[in-house]
Amino acid sequence: MQTPVPNYPSPEPSQPNAAPSSPRTEADQANCSLHDDPNFCLPMLASPERQRAQIGIFDSGVGGLTVLRELYRQLPNESILYFGDTAHLPYGIRSQSEILQYVREILFWMMQQGVKMVIMACNTSSALALEAIRSEVDIPVLGVILPGARAAVQQGKRIGVIATPATANSNAYRQAIQEIDASVPVWQVGCPEFVPLIEQNRIHDPYTQQVAREYLTPLLEQQIDTLIYGCTHYPHLSPVIRSILPRSVRLVDPAVYVVNAALQELELLGLRNTRTALPTQFYVSGCPSTFAQLSVQWLGCMPLVEQVNVADFAHQRMVLPK
Repeated sequence: MQTPVPNYPSPEPSQPNAAPSSPRTEADQANCSLHDDPNFCLPMLASPERQRAQIGIFDSGVGGLTVLRELYRQLPNESILYFGDTAHLPYGIRSQSEILQYVREILFWMMQQGVKMVIMACNTSSALALEAIRSEVDIPVLGVILPGARAAVQQGKRIGVIATPATANSNAYRQAIQEIDASVPVWQVGCPEFVPLIEQNRIHDPYTQQVAREYLTPLLEQQIDTLIYGCTHYPHLSPVIRSILPRSVRLVDPAVYVVNAALQELELLGLRNTRTALPTQFYVSGCPSTFAQLSVQWLGCMPLVEQVNVADFAHQRMVLPK
């Protein structure tokens, strides 16, 4: 069993010398760590031990591996703690109250492991729980929706979104995009079968091609020029999706942009690690061997995966610094 990172105390934020000249926009604030005054983004004094702490990533399953790959590419010196909540898969059909409960349990467990930052590598969690959770924890928590929305607006003018039913019904992408540019039309399609098909390793099944065509047809009828993967699982389907879309349609993977936001946040807070990364630790709430075997095709190796029941930590209350 791999030894978890010690539970280092969170550093106290330093005080600003002067107020900023203008308020931060909502979009900027969403990529900034939490503080009492939303107009400030304060630097934090980070010890070398804190810099070496892990970044936590969680998803309902293997979808978060798309974010993990980007972390390996953009932040190769960072050590990672990955959690797949496979016992509650799929998140896309869960209620908001269920998602909030799961996310609270996961974040508290990750904070017990001493992570310095958490990335919600799950669009459903980002849509339904991010704002509530940010006010409850004292470490940076990043979601995938705003970085993906900003990237899409920079690339296209007729934007389609494929997402889980919960994310699509939340209108999170439409709201984020239209806050950036109200003139951009957005069409969203809930895709309830995609995550189960991916988790069942049926990506190349003819039925998956049929389902993908059914989901994409309404967006093609609207002549979209940009498509957002509104679930971190969906880039695993890129060969199928690309075979259906015209070549002119741009694909936006929010994983690329949330990791870029994480890089900027780590730099701002003085938390970026410059030493060699430790091996990634993988945990799941369901069956470790199922997750490990499915992950091989994207990781290139068989990961060591352990099972953990994060709900065991739920009875402990988070104590935030005053």
